[in-house]
Amino acid sequence: MNESDASKATSELMAMRDVLREFVRERDWSRFHSPKNLAAALSVEASELLEPFTWLATGDKIELDDAKLRAVRHEMADVLAYLIMLADSLDVDLHGALLEKMAINRVKYPVHKVRGDARKYSEYDE
Repeated sequence: MNESDASKATSELMAMRDVLREFVRERDWSRFHSPKNLAAALSVEASELLEPFTWLATGDKIELDDAKLRAVRHEMADVLAYLIMLADSLDVDLHGALLEKMAINRVKYPVHKVRGDARKYSEYDE
């Protein structure tokens, strides 16, 4: 990712954060948005993301009708919203955190060891 793309990504996250801040401020909800409560709400929303996939054979996009696809999209938006609000409450730079974590994952999951294999890093032979 070049510097321009990184700047754009950060700018878009900040814009989403500002929309969420305004929404919360208008409703006087910030007093309820402790990091613990936001993390709990994020977990609930992530679980709700599974609901439209319940009882589907594979969960591939082709199995999702318009209503289920809309439900998935809305649950994804809820997950993203709570993640952004949690990051905001803890002063976490999500873009920077993702880049940092990807650097860690590149070490944990070297291509020559894991290509085409979904096992966890601790299950690989040294």
